[in-house]
Amino acid sequence: MIARHPRLALFALVWLSCTWFGSWAFNPNNATRLFAAMALVERHQATIDDYARLTIDQARFDGHVYLDKAPGMTLLALPAVAIADRLLPPRPPIPDTVYDAPFEAYLTVRLRLAVAMVSAVIAALAAVALYDLAWRTTSSASGALFASIGFALGTPVWGWSTTLFGHAPVAGLFVIATWALWRAGEERPARFAALGGAALGLAALIELQAVLAGAVIALWGVWRLRRGPRAIGAMVLAGGATLLIPLASYNLVAFGTPFRLGYQGVTGFPGMHEGLFGLTAPKPVVIAKILVGLRRGLVWVAPILLLAVPGLCLFPRRMRGLGVMAAATAIVVLLVNAAYVYWDGGHSTGPRHAVPAIGMLAIGLAPLWARLRQHWARAAAVALLGVSVAINLAIAAANVTTPDTYRFPLWDPILTVDWPNGALRTLPSDFLGWSPVAGVALYLALALPLGILLLANERRAHRVAPAT
Repeated sequence: MIARHPRLALFALVWLSCTWFGSWAFNPNNATRLFAAMALVERHQATIDDYARLTIDQARFDGHVYLDKAPGMTLLALPAVAIADRLLPPRPPIPDTVYDAPFEAYLTVRLRLAVAMVSAVIAALAAVALYDLAWRTTSSASGALFASIGFALGTPVWGWSTTLFGHAPVAGLFVIATWALWRAGEERPARFAALGGAALGLAALIELQAVLAGAVIALWGVWRLRRGPRAIGAMVLAGGATLLIPLASYNLVAFGTPFRLGYQGVTGFPGMHEGLFGLTAPKPVVIAKILVGLRRGLVWVAPILLLAVPGLCLFPRRMRGLGVMAAATAIVVLLVNAAYVYWDGGHSTGPRHAVPAIGMLAIGLAPLWARLRQHWARAAAVALLGVSVAINLAIAAANVTTPDTYRFPLWDPILTVDWPNGALRTLPSDFLGWSPVAGVALYLALALPLGILLLANERRAHRVAPAT
């Protein structure tokens, strides 16, 4: 079946890639979300008092400790935690430090299962959505494949999709929303409009600041559907508003009121009390560091996006609004990142707070590819994509949360320390005792045939797609 359906092969490749590699379960962003999910499943409470000494990411209210994030990823992780609790051995004693092997193993299983059921699924669905959007707007199967692989495996979306951080899921949901709202202008407008709104609402449930960039997508969707029944625009808004229900429900369980946010009780990060939860005014020098700085520059970890930016300008006139919207959404994400007190994201390989912009930029890869007529130009683009995929394989397998003490983390420690020393996380090395190199080799043995299937299907794909 996969051999006959490129979208299934693409989904399988991206999902496999995101689940195969992993991140440290005790990273505070992973741990605090897992602790809250564990508390909700085990005790039907949101307090994480028992785990307070194991994470610096926490909020305090009325003498209790809570998740200090938006609750989206925690709520999505609940089924994974419940399944693990039902099928696996009981929890070991809660340790005093994060350097406890039994408890780390317990936590890692839940993290890996949650990633497989949440982060990896969203990344894979977004890759398929981008493929379909690109095919419909450029009538190029090869351009669609170029864009979807560039987005999912040629950027840090790959590495961050091995974690419970919200950045990559938000990037994926922005792509899914854009695809759905584009489809709403072609067929079944009510269904696709509601789906687009729901994707934007889920993005905001995962990261509250996603409301700002998501509003650009929503307004574009309403404008695109303006000639349809008035109720269609309302479906976009209604789809997003439905996600207020789980947010209010979590707040009621946690705080006894729907009108309190975990961000209000953040401890240990005084900058969060500046401006609006740490958001002040964008700083030009920070934007430069986000884009090209050695320590956090996006260009070093996603060079394929150098082709995406001009590509957004190459949509034909009837589709120009899509390119303008995608560029505007990406700009809003970058401005929000540059306005954040902790803009560099602490432990991070690349600019993690800028990741939600990646999917919108990647939309430009397909029209750019469609304009490349010479064989040498396409060969150069494929070579750049290959470099980007190799870079992000290195990051995903080694460490997407490199400590902030390194000047150029892609080079040191990832390429010159972690890989030579085998400091990698793969499924076989984490759970079967394999060497990390053998784990990477098995991944390649599984992934390369899927890539070959995609290329074979691309050559047989229909060359004409509906375009509006």
